Amino acid sequence: MALARARGGDEDAFRELTEPHRRELQVHCYRILGSVQDAEDAVQETLLSAWRALPSFEGRSSLRTWLYRIATNRCLNTLRDDRRRPAEMAAAEGPANAPEPTRLGEPIWLQPYPDAMLEGLPDRAEGPETRYETKEAVGLAFVSGLQRMPPRQRAVLVLRDVLGYRAAEVAAMLETSEASVNSALQRARAAIASLPPELAEGGHLPDSPAQRELLASFGEAFEGGDVETIVELLSDDAWIRMPPEPHEYQGREAIGAFLGSRGLWRDGARVRLVPTRANGQPAFAYYLADQHAEVARAGGLLLLTLRGEEIAAITRFGDTGVLPYFGLPRTLPR
Repeated sequence: MALARARGGDEDAFRELTEPHRRELQVHCYRILGSVQDAEDAVQETLLSAWRALPSFEGRSSLRTWLYRIATNRCLNTLRDDRRRPAEMAAAEGPANAPEPTRLGEPIWLQPYPDAMLEGLPDRAEGPETRYETKEAVGLAFVSGLQRMPPRQRAVLVLRDVLGYRAAEVAAMLETSEASVNSALQRARAAIASLPPELAEGGHLPDSPAQRELLASFGEAFEGGDVETIVELLSDDAWIRMPPEPHEYQGREAIGAFLGSRGLWRDGARVRLVPTRANGQPAFAYYLADQHAEVARAGGLLLLTLRGEEIAAITRFGDTGVLPYFGLPRTLPR
């Protein structure tokens, strides 16, 4: 039996037990932490803790539940460590030479999650209390909503409504009372329900020829610096956001002014786009020509929210450290 061998120190048996759960644990940690890199670290630490504690595992719960308990508490410990967040995040000055933003949103720590890392996961958790499908619960709207909650509320909402654990099971995982779990769940559900429409709007992959043509038109216009065409592809109430920076721009005029101030296409330079998928939505990694070398260097990732045959939101992530998770390079030949 693999469990007995693993308790005896057999590392291959331990991997046999835990490997089937690794990817779902990483998605779980991402939902709570909002960072694919932090999620990977949390899973590594979870498995190390599980390996050390395995001799004391008594089987009162399933191995899967036990791993989720370790992972959830590891994530909560991570969120208590202020060193993982840039101290200046909340006071970000915004992009240089940019026009006045439409509003300053709440700064949140958020990275995109590659769709490729969701392949093979079940569409829905097996728990009887499940409310969300797997892909819905890793959507940008849902995950960004989680990041606006206190850590304990995030964990309770994910464990109850995404994974379907009962209140008593969650209370045992978090070493608290069922009443506390139910109270946190009520507040978390209210927080999700009260998100402004422009933040709660979910995205999806293109599902029609018109939407695929929309993406092709956006890619062509963005690569060539055709801001006028980019703006025409937007809905009247479109937003552009750049987490963790709080600066947000709404509407064609504001977004056009912002894009025009960026200098991405200085001196006629073209931007290189590489299509990908993140959080169940279409995305593009973008690369800027290096003035001193024959390469184009990654500038970040653009995630698009589609509504009908228009783009309702552009979310720009400037952390190029996530690109390897998408199988994308840091540089491209010019």
